[in-house]
Amino acid sequence: MTAINIPPGVSLREATQRKLWRFSELRGKPVAAGEFWDIVAITAADEKQEFAYKQQLSEKLKKKELPLGVQYHVFVDPAGAKIGNGGSTFCVLRCLEKLYGDKWNSFTILLIHSGGYSQRLPNASALGKIFTALPFGKPVYQMLELKLAMYIDFPLHMNPGILVTCADDIELYSIGESEFIRFDKPGFTALAHPSSLTVGTTHGVFVLEPSNSLEYKDLEYRCCHRFLHKPSIEKMHQFGAVYRPRSFLQRDFSGGDTPSPKLESEYVYTDSLFYMDHESARKLLAFYEKIGTLNCEIDAYGDFLQALGSGATAEYTTNTSNVTKEESELVDMRQRIFHLLKGTSLNVVVLNNSRFYHIGTTEEYLFHFTSHSSLKSELGLQSIAFSISPAIPECSGSTSCIIQSIVDSRCSVSPGSVVEYSRLGPDVSIGQNCIISGSYIITTAVLPAYSFVCSLSLKMNGHLKYTTMAFGVQDNLKKNVKKLSDIKSLQFFGVSFLSCLDIWNLKVTEELFSGNKTCLSLWSARIFPVCSSLSDSVTTAIKMLNAIQNKSTFSLENYKLLSIEEMLIYKDVEDMITYREQIFLEITLNRKQSDLEAS
Repeated sequence: MTAINIPPGVSLREATQRKLWRFSELRGKPVAAGEFWDIVAITAADEKQEFAYKQQLSEKLKKKELPLGVQYHVFVDPAGAKIGNGGSTFCVLRCLEKLYGDKWNSFTILLIHSGGYSQRLPNASALGKIFTALPFGKPVYQMLELKLAMYIDFPLHMNPGILVTCADDIELYSIGESEFIRFDKPGFTALAHPSSLTVGTTHGVFVLEPSNSLEYKDLEYRCCHRFLHKPSIEKMHQFGAVYRPRSFLQRDFSGGDTPSPKLESEYVYTDSLFYMDHESARKLLAFYEKIGTLNCEIDAYGDFLQALGSGATAEYTTNTSNVTKEESELVDMRQRIFHLLKGTSLNVVVLNNSRFYHIGTTEEYLFHFTSHSSLKSELGLQSIAFSISPAIPECSGSTSCIIQSIVDSRCSVSPGSVVEYSRLGPDVSIGQNCIISGSYIITTAVLPAYSFVCSLSLKMNGHLKYTTMAFGVQDNLKKNVKKLSDIKSLQFFGVSFLSCLDIWNLKVTEELFSGNKTCLSLWSARIFPVCSSLSDSVTTAIKMLNAIQNKSTFSLENYKLLSIEEMLIYKDVEDMITYREQIFLEITLNRKQSDLEAS
């Protein structure tokens, strides 16, 4: 148990830094048997994403950024209907069986779901959420390294089985120095974090079996009676998931993404990652082999965990209120999974001094990287991470954040903005709350506040080209309409999309959108110019934004135009990695010269 005189925020920071240090000791070195994961598996949505992930993993291993002697795999979802992270889990189990036969029965496996297109944080769309850069470390950490660091203690205290997690969340916890989280019970085991009831409405919530212990502990092992998936506050009360403060609530626990529950607040225990033993994994695999092809989206959390625990009922199988797309097969598939897993235990590791963070949207990304968020303190996030940049002033508790970039000393980057993998020249002014990724701005440029600018390299007909997606950080790229006549309801940078098309001199035709012609969105809108140089591409994109802001015409009719959807098809991963590497080498050289001059 943590010493009572150490504030929980401090113990959490110390525990996190210890894990980071332990991981840094393993980077680039062969690991001993049992010391680390036997297999790290990452899921990909399609073959293009699979290729991008494999290239980046290969680069990391070559540069000794990951522990060696571990099997790193990327497993792609089958082509066709979307199958969700539950469907991806089935596919991974089948792939492991094909690759390793019965041998995988004895492995500890980390499975990271990273198969989405990151439409709410599009600077991660091209290279993947699991490769999102974080503002600390040299070379800078990405989400993959952070995941491996935060779970560094797990494999040593885990029976063979599979730990399932998502690419865009972070779990931090502190427990007693002599304590360890053990994943050694049959069935499923999940981590639980104290959170406000509001957070509970967007997560899974545990209804725990009663406990006889009144003693507060940072670490408690409990049994789950029932698992609720994104329940209403009324349902949390109805099923007995709501707890009232014990003395430990004077300690500042939090759901991470929201303000901490106050002393007088009620709270619930919410989910993050979960483990399943090999017997449970084999049961799922046998089921998948039997059904053959999956044609609906299965949620590894909602559809697996709701079937577990002594109080589970089949009621949830017909509730599709939390489902984005209801397929005819979904209810039947859920019911079959329920009967398959019914009676399987759900063990819960309650972490009373823990935080859960999600970094899957532009809003979350900007908040955690540029404000005084608790995550910034706990992870030691920096305002300037492995970059050449002028000193950064603070304004109203907010700073800018520069990650592996070269920023001219006369360039102005306003507080609340993030710049990653970019070069910015002397006459560049970046407004507040912007995201700039993979870009090169050498000419005079003024970027309006709340701009999102992200450049991609493309391979088109064997030629290297460039394009830059640009819009407002608050734009909803997923919002879609069925008919051309309805696109007036889409908003681009706070303006009706129809008005934007007029400003850019573009006609409203079916050709304006790629892909499904009954699902029209900013994601599928062909509005982004293809250019022959990276700097031209960024300059053109900024002119598009400024034209909207100033209500002045900027014609795009003579450009070859792509949608974001199409950019991901043509993306040239190798060139994007090369560009990042060039920036890395220049910063490294600059630092060496500075060190020489200082000595």
